[in-house]
Amino acid sequence: MTIEEHVWIPLADGTRLGARIWHPDGDAPAPAILEYIPYRKREGTRGRDEPMHGYFASRGYVAIRVDMRGTGESDGHMADEYLLQEQDDALEVIAWIAAQDWCDGNVGMMGKSWGGFNSLQVAARRPPALKAIISAYSTDDRFRDDIHYMGGALLNDNLWWGTIMLAYQSRPLDPEIVGEDWRKAWLDRIEKLPFFPAIWASHQRYDDYWKHGSVQEDWSAIECPVLVIGGWSDSYTNTVPRLVANLQAPAWGIIGPWGHIYPMDGVPGPAIGFLQEATDWWDHWLRGIDRGIEAQPKMRFYEQDSFAPTGTRLANPGRWIAEAEWPSPRLDWTDFPLGADGVLGSAAIGDLAICSPQSHGKAAGEWMGVGCVGENPTDQRLDDGGSLNFDSAPLVDNMSVVGAPRLRLRLASDKPVAQLVARLSEILPCGQVTRVSYQVLNLTHRDSHETPEALEPGRFYDVTVTMNALAHRFAKGNRVRVSIGTAYWPMIWPAPERATLTIRGGESRAELPLRAPSPLDAQVSFAPPQPGPACAITQVDPGTVRRWTEQDHVSGETTYHTEGIGGLFGEGILRFDDIGTTIGHSLKRTLTIRDVDPLSAHYHLRQSYDIGREGWQIRIESVTEMRSDRGDFLISGQLQAFENGALVATRDWDERIPRQLI
Repeated sequence: MTIEEHVWIPLADGTRLGARIWHPDGDAPAPAILEYIPYRKREGTRGRDEPMHGYFASRGYVAIRVDMRGTGESDGHMADEYLLQEQDDALEVIAWIAAQDWCDGNVGMMGKSWGGFNSLQVAARRPPALKAIISAYSTDDRFRDDIHYMGGALLNDNLWWGTIMLAYQSRPLDPEIVGEDWRKAWLDRIEKLPFFPAIWASHQRYDDYWKHGSVQEDWSAIECPVLVIGGWSDSYTNTVPRLVANLQAPAWGIIGPWGHIYPMDGVPGPAIGFLQEATDWWDHWLRGIDRGIEAQPKMRFYEQDSFAPTGTRLANPGRWIAEAEWPSPRLDWTDFPLGADGVLGSAAIGDLAICSPQSHGKAAGEWMGVGCVGENPTDQRLDDGGSLNFDSAPLVDNMSVVGAPRLRLRLASDKPVAQLVARLSEILPCGQVTRVSYQVLNLTHRDSHETPEALEPGRFYDVTVTMNALAHRFAKGNRVRVSIGTAYWPMIWPAPERATLTIRGGESRAELPLRAPSPLDAQVSFAPPQPGPACAITQVDPGTVRRWTEQDHVSGETTYHTEGIGGLFGEGILRFDDIGTTIGHSLKRTLTIRDVDPLSAHYHLRQSYDIGREGWQIRIESVTEMRSDRGDFLISGQLQAFENGALVATRDWDERIPRQLI
């Protein structure tokens, strides 16, 4: 293959987008595969791009990695996520690709996370040359499933991701690409930099802001075939079964045990030969070579076996299973009453009250697993002491649950705004408790994320909580636990008041989708990972990743810390040897709360980002903080940019955002 390090793609308004292109050997026109994201092709995703796009090029495809408007070396300004401008630009990019003499007119689009989002969104715009997409770790509902809100509650990762975006979008244009104008364009970007976390925190319900780019608004808009990828340790898993169930275009889903990582590098393992799987997909839809795609089961899941609740897991035990149709008529939805005697499966009638400590959630792990140490849920006994727990009898046989469990609850709250946290866990013979699914719900959103309504204190409501999808085999002899709490710190921001929920035992129940083995299961197999050629990378420093919790027995404060020094996701400080550029990213998080006071919640992040080479050293530093009172969220931030040690730009933000039943 040959690689073009930088190519300008001209747009109609005069903007130029930067691209790297991997060309296969030979002169014949070939199909093209596009990845279109804002994370800097030059060095931001270089280590991931090289083996993946190089693999496709070695199989006869032109692979194109494009930086969106206002990112990397591309011209312009990026004002927010998933704007209409982003989609419009993508339509022009696809048309430009299809018109090149090295392209045969057939284009595929793929991506993970942001690239998975916009692959769906662009497919819904139906560009003629786009023949198929692969969407990994994405969503069809930008409010319900993205990094800002969960169940109508504000995720604390909204501030984390917004802070990271401040650093990402403050990175300089590379003078080796754009020449002497790099500094002017860089300072202009910093001057126009949005305060991302405040933008997202100001939209607290499913309004037009979130509906834009949520492809669930019109399933019929997508007409090209779709392959959807998810992982049980990731946060976007629910999208996969929803898309396969609702898209009218041909759609297939694969869910493995992985975090937010392409499956050929998947952690927890086992990783799979995703690039071979993707190449078969492209061969089928872009070249017309029958690879048996249409005969495959609609859903392939990695069914996980029992595992110990450790914060770091490199692999999960289990097996691959398959369903020919989705939703599957083979699932046996089974009711398990939540008895007033605390027994899962008992019909005992009675009321049970719960008011969790505000630090309930210490064992939750991260909202989004990315393959880092310490990020997975730990032993749930740490949180079970602050929740209502309903335990089954020991199982007389293995029990497979596949799909999204539901809780049907009869409940009342003593406050107009309250949170509910539901967990499904497996109790191991040694007493350890492993969380296998969960969900949070702002109860003002119990009927609608679009039009939330305050609770009437003391009134009983019928509330349905749909938990995260799973494929898990509970082991014979183990017990099943359903837990209900009223806070989930540090994952979600607390409600303005401590609420006590009353659950009516015997009239509330769990509904579990039980599954029997299928003959199709034995037919599911994946090749081992086979990446393309990697680029030369030197790890300058391995960095450190730490996570720990402190409890102050005098003040009553609980503090959750994370610290990534040198590499945000454990990669350390890296030098890309072929371009002589070194990058390092550090971020410290501190989340503090007192068990009796939700208004004591405080979130502090300190971040630094370094990029450079001999004679050109750039450093971005930022501090962001969040507090709240009963009526408002208070979010502040400061960013400083340095060139060769000298301060060249500063931005400050201080936002007060009214709370809207949250």
